[in-house]
Amino acid sequence: MNELIKKLCESFGPAGREDKVRSLIIGELEKLNAEYFIDTLGNLIVTRRNQGAKKILVAAHMDEIGLMITFIDEKGFLRFIGIGGVLKNILPGMKVLFENGTTGVIGQEKIKEPKEFDLDRLFIDIGAENREEALKKVNIGDTAVLLSPFSLEGNRITAKSLDNRIGCAVVLEAMKRLSSLPLPNEIYFVFTVQEEVGLRGARPVSYRLKPHYGLAVDVTRVGDTPEPEFKTGVSLGKGPAVKIKDSSVICHPRVTGLMIEVAEKNNIPYQLEVLDRGGTDAGAIHLTREGLPSGGLSIPCRYIHTPVEMVDLNDVENSVLLLVELLKQSW
Repeated sequence: MNELIKKLCESFGPAGREDKVRSLIIGELEKLNAEYFIDTLGNLIVTRRNQGAKKILVAAHMDEIGLMITFIDEKGFLRFIGIGGVLKNILPGMKVLFENGTTGVIGQEKIKEPKEFDLDRLFIDIGAENREEALKKVNIGDTAVLLSPFSLEGNRITAKSLDNRIGCAVVLEAMKRLSSLPLPNEIYFVFTVQEEVGLRGARPVSYRLKPHYGLAVDVTRVGDTPEPEFKTGVSLGKGPAVKIKDSSVICHPRVTGLMIEVAEKNNIPYQLEVLDRGGTDAGAIHLTREGLPSGGLSIPCRYIHTPVEMVDLNDVENSVLLLVELLKQSW
């Protein structure tokens, strides 16, 4: 599973440009002879059919945060905007990667006061001597992602885009373990697009599939670092979190109750998650059509939206176990 996580994290896939990630996942699906299709927006939908049974939608988003080029000056420096929740304070000095393989480094203009610091004071240097040379490599509207190597130290993984490639890996691994088992429900495993820019992929796919229940598999913030910005009881290494609430959804008690019941019955460690900020695909899923009961299975993650996001492999494995046991249940 570690090799799959590495390949997923190292794939290029900012919101709206998830093609490479989707192709990688399709390669895994074909090993399982899974039934799948791609919708108009680019969501990848895998179906485990069970006619007449309840329909369960399990969603994990493929996209990551990124940057988009808005202007190229005469000296060949690139100006950009963020795609998703880019943390501007971590950008100076970072390396970035464009889809065509071009790399660059983020530089910063001189500022006199900290309040002057903003994205419009930053630029990307791709080593071009002028605008004409830069245009041979990149153009307006091209996208880039933060460039950072995958690393495994003990049980801790650090990499870019663990938000939410680790969720994709958990769903894929659960699918593999369930592939030969009969299931009481009809399951739609959906790898969604454009979550980082407003949960955009989950909304139309939920409308199309008309599920009875929804579950988003995504990362969540932790509160176990010194003086954390977000006060939360979730920690790395203590198991997956059962989402209770974030700014996009108050999870349905039917779903959270079943998750807790399954975790306790199978001796799977779990935590409870309440966030005052942030959201997942569950925020879009639960408002589909007349509304549907939804929840979230959250993987604890440090340093979200940085190039060195961190997860614990024990949490990852227990997330797989919880998802597998959950989908064996009759909802």
